[in-house]
Amino acid sequence: MAEILLTAVINKSVEIAGNVLFQEGTRLYWLKEDIDWLQREMRHIRSYIDNAKDKAIEGDTSVKNLIKDIQQLAGDVEDLLDDFLPKIEQSNKFKGAICCLKTVSFADEFAREIEKIKRRVADIDRVRTTYNIMDTNNNNDCIPLDQRRLFLHANETEVIGLEDDFNTLQAKLLDQDLPYGVVSIVGMPGLGKTTLAKKLYRLVRDQFECSGLVYISQQPRAREILTDIAKQVGLTEEERKENLENNLRSLLKIKRYVILLDDIWNVEIWDDLKLVLPECDSKIGSRIILTSRNSNVGRYIGGDFSVHVLQPLVSEKSFELFSKKIFNFDNNNSWANASPDLVNIGRSIVGRCGGVPLAIVVTAGMLRARERTEHAWNRVLESMGHKVQDGCAKVLTLSYNDLPIALRPCFLYFGLFPEDHEIRAFDLTNMWIAEKLIVVNSGNGRQAESLAEDVLNDLVSRNLIQVAKRTYDGRISSYRIHDLLHSLCVDLAKESNFFHTEHNAFGDPGNVAMVRRITFYSDINVMNEFFRLNPKPRKLRALFCFIKDPCIFSHMAHRNFKLLQVLVVVMSQDGYGGFAMGNKFGNMSCLRYLRLKGHILGKLPNYMVKLKHLETLDIDESFIDPPTGVWKSTQLRHLRHKNFDEASICCFSPFFPNVPPNNVQTLMWMDGNFFEPRLLHRLMNLRKLGIMDISDSTIKKLSTLSPVPTTLEVLKLGSFFRDTSEQINLSSYPNIVKLHLDRIMPLNFEALHLSGLMPLICEAFPPNLFKLTLNRFILDGHVVAVLKKLPKLRILKMRWCKHNEEKMDLSGDGDSFPQLEVLHIQESYGLSEITCKDDVSMPKLIKLLLIERTDSNVRLSERLAKLRI
Repeated sequence: MAEILLTAVINKSVEIAGNVLFQEGTRLYWLKEDIDWLQREMRHIRSYIDNAKDKAIEGDTSVKNLIKDIQQLAGDVEDLLDDFLPKIEQSNKFKGAICCLKTVSFADEFAREIEKIKRRVADIDRVRTTYNIMDTNNNNDCIPLDQRRLFLHANETEVIGLEDDFNTLQAKLLDQDLPYGVVSIVGMPGLGKTTLAKKLYRLVRDQFECSGLVYISQQPRAREILTDIAKQVGLTEEERKENLENNLRSLLKIKRYVILLDDIWNVEIWDDLKLVLPECDSKIGSRIILTSRNSNVGRYIGGDFSVHVLQPLVSEKSFELFSKKIFNFDNNNSWANASPDLVNIGRSIVGRCGGVPLAIVVTAGMLRARERTEHAWNRVLESMGHKVQDGCAKVLTLSYNDLPIALRPCFLYFGLFPEDHEIRAFDLTNMWIAEKLIVVNSGNGRQAESLAEDVLNDLVSRNLIQVAKRTYDGRISSYRIHDLLHSLCVDLAKESNFFHTEHNAFGDPGNVAMVRRITFYSDINVMNEFFRLNPKPRKLRALFCFIKDPCIFSHMAHRNFKLLQVLVVVMSQDGYGGFAMGNKFGNMSCLRYLRLKGHILGKLPNYMVKLKHLETLDIDESFIDPPTGVWKSTQLRHLRHKNFDEASICCFSPFFPNVPPNNVQTLMWMDGNFFEPRLLHRLMNLRKLGIMDISDSTIKKLSTLSPVPTTLEVLKLGSFFRDTSEQINLSSYPNIVKLHLDRIMPLNFEALHLSGLMPLICEAFPPNLFKLTLNRFILDGHVVAVLKKLPKLRILKMRWCKHNEEKMDLSGDGDSFPQLEVLHIQESYGLSEITCKDDVSMPKLIKLLLIERTDSNVRLSERLAKLRI
């Protein structure tokens, strides 16, 4: 695993070498030779390690010891680089002789440390030669990966070989006499329990009045699960916040529902949930589908009759699944052009997978990246274990080893999140960039984000991660990782000291101070012990806390986190109380990414604006104010916050008139009272903008802005003033592809009888609009007519809107919604019928999502009814 640290050193050497402080003609140019030497030497050592790893895996202790020495060396070099550059940059700010003296002092110190590194490199080579360590294999026959292959975007594992299971489960689920109304799908990891359950759920959900699918995980929180169910079955926001349990139970008592509870680990969580979920064996005929690795859990919840135990696939079904994944993009879709020997090798590989679909899919994904030759496949076969259980583990590890070196730390990063956690692509890409796991020579943040997206797509194509959600334009917005692969990440990360979890950081007390990244999922006592043993966590690069107790902030107050680059604190949102954050954060001079989420109150201390490396500040899902003068963080690229009290406004207003041109790409949100055209002219890289408290003045400034920002792609406008009457005209914004207009309403929305709604007064939309969301407006025929003519609109969402006309006609003589693919209407008011009178309007419509209120029944014309999901 030394190659991970070596990659970090190489990336940081590239960044330092490109720093203007080390360019020709500067006083530090003489150090560039040392930096370039570091980069070259680490590349050579990384190649050496890559060749030697097979011997280490085979158990050669001398090679393992050598690699351990190299890993220690690489870690020390990374510490040196992380510690050195901030000192140089700081000394360079002083004037005159002081600047020269401090800069020369730090530079001399760095040069001396490089000489020590050179001696250690030479000593490692001496050890290898003196003790005749045969550390490399003949890798001349290694088949290179095809880096230009098509990415795969399969959301689900193919349900192949499970047809009989599926038919049995379907009949059982629809049986009117099903005891307890429960179907339990149980079995070992990787057999396709979740895939089978989802397929069953999707097939039958239209036969029920409401439905929901939720993930449970090993550390379940009953309230979060119930809230998730409540959202899906139709409870309003007010009903979810006030007396959730009673409101949900009351609704489900009168509704015929089907709910999928995925991955239940213990019976305790069911004891909590069943207090709210009505019994399913009533005459209403509701159903629960559950998956679990433990047969006793299924038996406890639904009785013996409910349990359906999945077994490994038989050989022919395994080979059928393997063939489907191997030939996924081949027109012939068969083995017709393959040699008999290759077919036999393929069957042997499948046999080593032991009938476990996950193992088969991962193996096939890896083989797609190799040449389809007997030699290349035999190399895979020779690396696989001979036992079924070992074979699956070997396949997972082999898939990791087959990753390009630069992708390995990116994959391991998934293990820092709790199991079954839905991980936003926005978070991952910016964390990777913050830690220099993704580096481009130009230093261009946009290029780095594109490269990070390519990495995610590559991991998806290898079936190492799963797609959870996609964005409006088809890109992946969030991910999950299977528990098997999550465990793999944790084990490999511990072995390489890439990161530790709360459960494995204390094997050797002497190693606690060496921890570079750590994640706490739930155990406060372990976290307290960690900081007691490591009061000065100076090597810590990333700290993740998914906890309930706010004591993490007291730990951070006075400690030295001088190398910390990523800080994530996610507080449980059980209850309605808030946790005071405090006003001290300790030394975090290298911090680049900060995310705080949950019921956390307070204001970030003002000295945080001096964090010159801060790139992402995400406090959007908390009650925290940004620091005063946040614009002084010149490297800031993403700012997300949503707290608009008096303190928050003061943080921004004094600086708006004099905002320098900077790197900000995301600004969510800002107060409309302080929006000025010159702000957008200064934010030359802005791609996503959100503005709250929209007045006539704000609308007029947006509508008449000239010149318009060419980089702006996403615009969100929320909380329109009640007396707003100005026409919105966004026709001059050619690059806006996503527009979100939201009239924020009080919590007692229905009690107001829609009196708080206002008409949507829109003169023109952006010409290249791809996705449009309208929330809580009064809509009339004029607005609908304007929407019909949008030439590139593909996704239209209208939620909680009042319709002045009972009938909405979507036809238009063939030119209505020419590109629309998805129409989403939720909780409409005053609308009784949606129709399309011809077959040529909306020619590309493939999906109609209509979520109705309990007291409404919107009629659909025949064509639209067929597209409803």
